[in-house]
Amino acid sequence: MLIDPVKKYNAFPAVPLENREWPNRQTTQPPIWCSVDLRDGNQALIEPMGHERKKHMFETLIGMGFKEIEVGFPAASQTDFDFVRWLIEENIIPDDVTIQVLTQCREDLITRTYEAIKGAKQAIVHLYNSTSTLQRRVVFGKDRDGITQIAVNGAKIVHELAEQLKGTEVSYEYSPESFTGTELDYAKEICEAVMDVFEPTPEKKVILNLPATVEMATPNLYADQIEWFHKNVARRDSYILSLHPHNDRGTGVAAAELGLLAGADRIEGTLFGNGERSGNVDVVNIALNMFTQGVNPGLDISHINDLVKTAEYCNQLPVHPRHPYAGELVYTSFSGSHQDAINKGFAALEKSNNQLWEIPYLPIDPADVGRNYEAVIRVNSQSGKGGITYLLEREYGLKLPRKLLIEFSQVVQKQMDSDGAEMSPEDIWACFKKEYLTRNQGDWLVSDYGLQQKNSAGDVDITAILERGEKKIDIEASGNGPLDAFIKGLSDVTGCKIEIVDYKEHAIGEGSDTKAVAYVEIADQNKQSRFGVAMHANIITASLHSIVSAVNRLS
Repeated sequence: MLIDPVKKYNAFPAVPLENREWPNRQTTQPPIWCSVDLRDGNQALIEPMGHERKKHMFETLIGMGFKEIEVGFPAASQTDFDFVRWLIEENIIPDDVTIQVLTQCREDLITRTYEAIKGAKQAIVHLYNSTSTLQRRVVFGKDRDGITQIAVNGAKIVHELAEQLKGTEVSYEYSPESFTGTELDYAKEICEAVMDVFEPTPEKKVILNLPATVEMATPNLYADQIEWFHKNVARRDSYILSLHPHNDRGTGVAAAELGLLAGADRIEGTLFGNGERSGNVDVVNIALNMFTQGVNPGLDISHINDLVKTAEYCNQLPVHPRHPYAGELVYTSFSGSHQDAINKGFAALEKSNNQLWEIPYLPIDPADVGRNYEAVIRVNSQSGKGGITYLLEREYGLKLPRKLLIEFSQVVQKQMDSDGAEMSPEDIWACFKKEYLTRNQGDWLVSDYGLQQKNSAGDVDITAILERGEKKIDIEASGNGPLDAFIKGLSDVTGCKIEIVDYKEHAIGEGSDTKAVAYVEIADQNKQSRFGVAMHANIITASLHSIVSAVNRLS
């Protein structure tokens, strides 16, 4: 890289805007949304969409609630022309949806565009020409007046043909392409010249669309440009101020959001930001950003996995697993501290009467976009106790005591260090069963037992049979409860003094399928301790088996 980039790159100039207002504003309502997936997004594909993929995308956009959809550049592509005709002739377009078609300021292209939209109930004819200082100089070799004349001539043809078209309500849109590279006073001049042709009114507005065809500056400077335009271009009550941000600097969403604060009414973008170079602005991202701030975005994104499938099928491009809101891994935590916080957040939410979503590290409830909680926490070598706790409780109903969790997490960590791979909930459960619930060769087993209550104080006599292979041991003991009696009997027959350090139990399941799970920590005379776990329909049986599980692990 260059040591001194200033010799090759110029900083974007500041915008002469005094008393800017956008920093103090807050988004309270959604913009008018216009999808350009079928046009701007499509032109950037390695393999542009054919009819079936276009049809699938169009149906998806309708289902989301888009009321304006740019369906193509019919004068530049026979495929686009045929698709527009199919939409109209087959009566595919809902009555409350307006299709939009793009054309350059050339008479033959404009005429062909009107041929494409004939018979539509309503349509937006989107006229554009490039206005930036760079393109005026190196592409067109024209001064301001020459570029303005191109736009005005195109607008006149668009207006004349609209007057001749019967049965279709035509709205006008004009884009000074590469707006971000155009002097503001010239953007004002050319847009006002075009409006003089279209003669918009508050009842029949024109759309003035300001493309960041190439994102050239920080989002705050884009917002300054939009607010300057909003405040200085005439007939503000007669035009819809539209944004068309791209993402060359990676800040397209931020630029769009600040542009809305600066006075814009409308946004053109694509699902998940597909488009030329680094892409168009991501309308799903913006919409869900609004949603998390308590603003209804006016688009249905409640089944985001289906939208991802549509985008990947139609665009033949993957959606990144870390893509905001939509990626496969964006609701997943591997970090131990994150997992612990999420687990505690869910527990607090269940106890609270507060309806507000307040879960650490999850800015949105995955369920609101049709995602489930199965992948919220996943366990790898970076994970800790919180992740294991969450998965065992959510998937298998286990509520491990903290000391047992510490003990088992070391078992899991050892397994992951050995395998070097992520562990699924099924892997963790298999590891837990192997460690605590499965008999190994040489382990003791309680094959039978009996209890007899001695008095009202709870003292009991216990008889039990322990088996290990061919060997059987009879236990007879008394105590102030089944567990106390059993421990005393075990100590007598093994010759090792054992005591219960901790004991917990809870139920798993409901109705006839309910099981009891018992967790017991025992220690020997050397203060070595181990946990044992067991599950059974009978809580006393589970408790006795858990003690034997701990004894087997202690020996």
